[in-house]
Amino acid sequence: MLTYQVTPRIELREPLPQSDAPALLALLTANRAQYQYYLSWVVKIQTVADEQRFLTSAQAQLQQAQALNLVIVVEQRVAGMVSCDHFDDSDHSANVGYWLGRPFQGRGVMTAVVRGVCDLGFNQYRRQYLRIRAAVDNQASNAVAQRVGFDFLIQHPDGQHLLDGNHDENVYQMSAVDWLASRRK
Repeated sequence: MLTYQVTPRIELREPLPQSDAPALLALLTANRAQYQYYLSWVVKIQTVADEQRFLTSAQAQLQQAQALNLVIVVEQRVAGMVSCDHFDDSDHSANVGYWLGRPFQGRGVMTAVVRGVCDLGFNQYRRQYLRIRAAVDNQASNAVAQRVGFDFLIQHPDGQHLLDGNHDENVYQMSAVDWLASRRK
């Protein structure tokens, strides 16, 4: 089972569909309006069985080295998920996505988690570029990309389809070369 210790209190690990689904669903349900606005897939996750199906699919993608969809665990509590997916072998890139339960927000957790996913993406999955795509008005996601040190790449008009329609999208990028250089400092 894949596990990655980000900090002494934050761990990333492979999903356990049976045991993780209720906790993840509870976090999504508690703030459904917030998540559903930015994450179109949230509307499809209504029951524990829905979440279990997603987590089972995430496990299969992990086993086939097609994507990383990992559970964020903070102080032994399920806190959210992070992904490194859409592996593109033409340029050895992947996209990073994330969501975090409200009780865990505002404490630097996601910044640390994205750094951990960068380590995994660059070192174990040999990606040359990682990208974060965030709606322009999603201040929290944009701030994470900037704090981790991703470079602003481009803004795509209408690049994100949100609950109320299309919104402009900021695309950030980190290269493996820049990541390794930043780790040496």
